Amino acid sequence: MSKLNGDVLNLIFKVFHSDNKTLYSCLLVNKTWCEIVIPFLWKDPWKDLIGENENLLLNVIISHLSDELINNLKSQGVDFLTNSYTKPLFNYISFCKHLNLNVIERMINANIFIETSTVKNEVINLFINENTKFTHLYIPHKFNYQIHLIPGTEHCFSELEFLSCNTCITDNALNGLTEICKSIKVLELIEVVKSNYGIVKLIEAPKRLFTIRLITRNCRVDEPFYKILENSFTKHANFIQDFITNKSSISNILSSFVNLKRLELRCNNFTTVATWDCLKDLSLPFLQTLKAIKIPFDVLASLIDNTNGYLNEISISYVHNDEFSNKRIIQAIYKNCPNLKYLKLLFRSSNILELENLLTRCQYLDGLFLITDMYLYNDYILFENLFEVLARSSPTNLFKFKIYINKTPKLESLKLFFDNWKGRHPMLLQTIQYNKNWDEPFDLIEKYKV
Repeated sequence: MSKLNGDVLNLIFKVFHSDNKTLYSCLLVNKTWCEIVIPFLWKDPWKDLIGENENLLLNVIISHLSDELINNLKSQGVDFLTNSYTKPLFNYISFCKHLNLNVIERMINANIFIETSTVKNEVINLFINENTKFTHLYIPHKFNYQIHLIPGTEHCFSELEFLSCNTCITDNALNGLTEICKSIKVLELIEVVKSNYGIVKLIEAPKRLFTIRLITRNCRVDEPFYKILENSFTKHANFIQDFITNKSSISNILSSFVNLKRLELRCNNFTTVATWDCLKDLSLPFLQTLKAIKIPFDVLASLIDNTNGYLNEISISYVHNDEFSNKRIIQAIYKNCPNLKYLKLLFRSSNILELENLLTRCQYLDGLFLITDMYLYNDYILFENLFEVLARSSPTNLFKFKIYINKTPKLESLKLFFDNWKGRHPMLLQTIQYNKNWDEPFDLIEKYKV
């Protein structure tokens, strides 16, 4: 294995591109593996950073500065976190494809207490130059750089695909971003108080936007600004395929996205249930993926009713409902989603027969995540009925199950489920337990594995 061709190793490591733990272990095999793995680990070094890891990353970044700059900054009293200083073995920064200026600013502000602006300028110059090329860019809240004036910017962002920034961006930063963002395909806008109305220039700069993420942190509705956003987004209406938002009053925008394939809705804490009613009459004929967090079932059922059978993934979480609403959405799914492959849903035991109808009619289903209502007092009966229905009516493709458990099912019910599954595709069963002390079934599960 350690002597595999470099191109083969590269293809293998691509499979683990998001599994840093596995990549770290591969790093230690030999020099060849190390040289191939390092670019994967440094493609996006900013994700999942906590505590001491931020300090370590900042140390590595600063170690790329020249000796002259290091000594100059030290003479100004800049604290470099450690007393030791060694040049890096690799030019790690050259491997970065994601540039997260939010994290850079946070790390510097938290660890360097003198002349932070000087350090920021030098660090930004390490990343933005002729030797780097980024696909993803994240802009801080009060970023005020004319980024397009930094030498090497045109080359550095020539392949930029993703931009994240907030709507109160300064004119200086906005002008610079408009110059470099003509190639982006994904735009994440974080709406905050006192938005810059000139943001329309940034939205309209790309030739084609395929994904828009509109995340609002503003409990005050700015209707004139929202109207500007709406008009700007419609310029890309024919191209938008993916839309993510936690803003409820978006029906006019969505109705213009005639080719939308993926929709993700998230409810704000300050958003009331009634405000989502505007989506009930919305028609999204080509929708393939629907994800919703804290969105009322009635609204979602109406959305599903107005699709044309292309939905293959539905994920609905963190919303409670009565028996009628629960029945309504299950019926909407099995009547309108014949091509469904994955479903995540909270359901009530009173609608077990509707669940069986869904299993019978959605023959392409291969993954099912069921959340049981934590307020039920008859979970034992629920699981007996549930396991019986799953074994009897699951389509041939369905073998991946995830079940949120509040009360532990009886071992007899679980054993019967396994017995009735005999002869089918081996199942993947994962339980998420509200009660963490349920250890009894492990011996039983090991027996049925054999």
